[in-house]
Amino acid sequence: MSAAAPGIRILIADDQPLVRRGLSLILSPDPSFEVVGEAENGEQAVAAARLLRPDVVVMDIRMPVLDGVDATRELARALPSCRVLALSTFDMDEYVVAALRAGAHGFLPKDVSPEELGAAIRTVHTGEAVVAPRLLTRLISTYVRAPLGAPPPVADTGGLTPREVEVWRLMATGLDNAEISRALDISLSTVKNYITSIFGKLDVRDRAQAVIAAYECGLVTAGAGGGRAGSEGGRAG
Repeated sequence: MSAAAPGIRILIADDQPLVRRGLSLILSPDPSFEVVGEAENGEQAVAAARLLRPDVVVMDIRMPVLDGVDATRELARALPSCRVLALSTFDMDEYVVAALRAGAHGFLPKDVSPEELGAAIRTVHTGEAVVAPRLLTRLISTYVRAPLGAPPPVADTGGLTPREVEVWRLMATGLDNAEISRALDISLSTVKNYITSIFGKLDVRDRAQAVIAAYECGLVTAGAGGGRAGSEGGRAG
């Protein structure tokens, strides 16, 4: 009889003891997870991660001493194999976009279901991005855009081909890979190949960072497309 595969090692970082305990109680019964520690601020989270070497840190954004954004940045630099899943109490929170820039592999609101949280942890553990669909377009269109009244910047497409630019644009307006495939009448594998090439040319890690880059360079603007950014589960690639 073969031994069971080791569970995904999880560190929970939140300044509220009740939240930490609740997350631990939600995750611990699942044999595919192992909660290896808890931290009450970002500084403790970084120290605990160095010691415990978790696979995933479930990181609250707003914490004392060192907030979740700075802790994520430090972890991305010191422990690049450790994935950060950021959590936020508020739908509209500029720190969430900052966390993605800092190296988080995704973010979720704290009102997600236990099933959604578990699925997100599994996704970021594989190195893919996961973003709550209802949040990404709203966050980016609110916090990543030109100042009010300023002319849109000229899009810097980073050497992308015209077809890659179109795939990037559709991705940024909320279409998932299957929807891009249908919109451009190309195969799903071709879409994935385009997205891999786009990530490389833009020097971004995942779908969330590619969408941010599209807003920042002016390829799309706030309110463009009206789609949902990130499919259910928000997977990249």
